[in-house]
Amino acid sequence: MNELSIHQAQEIVDNWIKTYGKRYFNELTNMTILTEEVGELARLFARIYGEQSFKENEKDNSIGNEMADILWVLLCMANQTGINLTEEFIKNVEKKTQRDKDRHANNTKL
Repeated sequence: MNELSIHQAQEIVDNWIKTYGKRYFNELTNMTILTEEVGELARLFARIYGEQSFKENEKDNSIGNEMADILWVLLCMANQTGINLTEEFIKNVEKKTQRDKDRHANNTKL
């Protein structure tokens, strides 16, 4: 399973929840978990790319694992709220392209 679509990822999460989980956590709980997971990723970035050093018990964490945790919770939230992330992602890219197609190219700071 090296490549999969966003739709397939949503299905995998849904099947896992139905097989191994009792149910989805409610939306507010998942929003809180998402925030927690983003904080864990931020902590790793501060340790790896910033000035902070690792604590002894933090050395087993990986950026990829934390990103996957974030993706998992986001997929859960999409499933439980009826969001098709494939469609939303495509619309978002189209919006960004229309809005920003010249913005970055013309940014003298870049």
